Amino acid sequence: MTGKPTIFIDGEAGTTGLQISDMLQTRNDIDLIQLPYRERKTRISRKNAINTADIVILCLPDDAAKDAVSLLENSDTTIIDASSAHRTNSNWSYGFTEYDKSQRDKIKSSKRISNPGCYAIGAVSIIHPLVSSGLFDGSEAFYIHGLSGYSGGGKNLISQFEQAPAGSSTTLSGYDYALNLNHKHVPEIKLWSGVTEDPTFLPTVGPYKQGMLVHVPLPLWQIGKKVTATDIREIYSEHYKNEKFIKIVDSNYSEVGQSLSPQALNGSNQLHLHLLYNQEKSQAIMVAQLDNLGKGASGQCIQTLNLLIGVEEQTGLT
Repeated sequence: MTGKPTIFIDGEAGTTGLQISDMLQTRNDIDLIQLPYRERKTRISRKNAINTADIVILCLPDDAAKDAVSLLENSDTTIIDASSAHRTNSNWSYGFTEYDKSQRDKIKSSKRISNPGCYAIGAVSIIHPLVSSGLFDGSEAFYIHGLSGYSGGGKNLISQFEQAPAGSSTTLSGYDYALNLNHKHVPEIKLWSGVTEDPTFLPTVGPYKQGMLVHVPLPLWQIGKKVTATDIREIYSEHYKNEKFIKIVDSNYSEVGQSLSPQALNGSNQLHLHLLYNQEKSQAIMVAQLDNLGKGASGQCIQTLNLLIGVEEQTGLT
């Protein structure tokens, strides 16, 4: 890249695309390529923009994201894909910058980067350090529950929650979904957590717009050795040492109190990992707390973009 890097968001009108666009509009260290409204779905206009930009951020459904990649002819263009289309593709780097100590170098040397899913980044941030540290060998059975705001479902679900049906005074309330236990984030969670079996995952959408909790009970009974809260806390503290956006919170020794809000980190790129532990019962649950539109989507895209263009990762993410 010479001069200011040029950025194109393909799918700028979507929920994630709008947030990324809003965050980039005021920055003077990049040039944002924006198509006139009538050309945003025109294939030739999109193709020209994709091949003109230094970095393209795809905020599209999976099939549309794959099609957008097929339009790329410029070998110098880097793609960050916010869809789930390429998250388990070995030819793409995983855009979780804090994944491990080598991940930033992998991202910086890649032209194809897949942004993590919102539930997935929460689950992977919990399970991967436990497996990579050797506390678990990856063969254990993991159970995951996720609670998300309805914005994760895009414009259609937002409309269902915010607009009451004709003749009704009430809007949609929360519910469990993916009841076949086959949510599209499961392959991503399995691969990047380093486990050998599919985790059992049940997600819930809540009657609020954004914010997320991902709960992972730790199967300590499966490993046959005594583990303390201090052992667990030290694994996470070491794994995420000096990370600006990830905080380890021992909820038995903090100001958190008796409740965890899924909305507490809204508007930020923060991810808090809460250790809930009962020493007497040798039971532990890790809870990832994040904004599903922040660290779980647009915020992580911006963090990765900042890494690629060589500015501080927190730029534009206050």
